[in-house]
Amino acid sequence: MAQTIPNPQPARPTPHLDCERLDCYRVAVEFQTMAARLGANRRVGATLRDQLDRASVSIVLCIAEGAGRRFARDKANFFTIARGSATECAAVLDLLLARGLVSPADHRHGRGLLVRVVQMLTRLTVRHAS
Repeated sequence: MAQTIPNPQPARPTPHLDCERLDCYRVAVEFQTMAARLGANRRVGATLRDQLDRASVSIVLCIAEGAGRRFARDKANFFTIARGSATECAAVLDLLLARGLVSPADHRHGRGLLVRVVQMLTRLTVRHAS
């Protein structure tokens, strides 16, 4: 019985969306994963849990939408909104720490991710606003 050998196709690189090329997108996804884990803690009240979830998801989605826009002004607008959501998440983390609902290590790690996101979004906004 003859065995058929498949014709090897040259490996094609996987296409990427514009947002996937941005470090701030990857860091925002990492933070959102952390925020989801923190929100799973039942001691966190529903209001802060919802706020953290919505704001952390907003960071990721606004970066993705901004990266996909064609015009610089549109990009800058979405990156500015994402930056605001990141600072909102930092405030929620501060409240969780003040209430003893997040460990200092988790607070420090989450805040570090958010600072990186804000720094990168600030540069992207300035680049696309002019």
